[in-house]
Amino acid sequence: MKDQTSMRSVLFNAYYWVLSIVYGLSAALSALLPGRKPVAFALRLYSQRMLWALAFFADVKVELKGRENLPDGPFIIAAKHHSWGDGFVMFAHIDNLSFVTGDHLERFPLVGAILKKFGAIVVDSCGGPEAREALSKSAAQVAAEGRRILIYPEGHLAAPGERFRYRTGVYHMSKDFGLPVVPVATNLGCFWKQTEKLKTPGTATVEFLPPLPQGLEKAEFMARMEAAIEGRTNELIAQARGEAVKPSVLVEWNGRKNVVSAPTAATANLLPMGEGFQPPAGS
Repeated sequence: MKDQTSMRSVLFNAYYWVLSIVYGLSAALSALLPGRKPVAFALRLYSQRMLWALAFFADVKVELKGRENLPDGPFIIAAKHHSWGDGFVMFAHIDNLSFVTGDHLERFPLVGAILKKFGAIVVDSCGGPEAREALSKSAAQVAAEGRRILIYPEGHLAAPGERFRYRTGVYHMSKDFGLPVVPVATNLGCFWKQTEKLKTPGTATVEFLPPLPQGLEKAEFMARMEAAIEGRTNELIAQARGEAVKPSVLVEWNGRKNVVSAPTAATANLLPMGEGFQPPAGS
């Protein structure tokens, strides 16, 4: 069985790179055409083909839940980032979508031109006031055009059971432009972990959760968003692994991954959020 899984992964990985090269060139050529629609079409088709290949070659199927929680018109998707596969799910299923990304992607050949034509919101990966200002300026144009915005609040790929500190950019975008925020939970990392080559067969879940209440102060907004995403993600991970729900471990990235805190009673707020949820003191 292990040999079969490894072979399936090899086949998918080969298809992944071939498809990425073909559609990368297609998107680059589409960027020469007027408007963003040709590039958006190429990226959506690429994402759909990739999800098909993930199911066909690697035997990893993706179940999408909670579509009824998506508002009409523009909104912000604040998603857990487990895997390279996360973005494929979003671009394959959500119309008129833009996304926030670090400027590290511009180092790849042709990618910078594609991102610019697509209308991606590119910010300094190092953060700081300049990144906040660039995020606000770029997001203003995207919001004015009525597009949806995908952002990963942690800013890093997190392994299942781990979390990074949530950044406040999503709060500022929501406040500045009056956009509802839809949290997204997932257990895709149990089947396609971060950037790893080996895939685990099974059915992954990506779930859109109810939008956060609008008008919240920053501390409460951030606490609610993190509790919603981490709580439901922890549930989905437990379902995939057939084990009890566990709080996620807080880690930091300073050139390498460091565990900041192990799961304790103090992290119980990151279990599933109920109606009586209260943000932790001092948040």
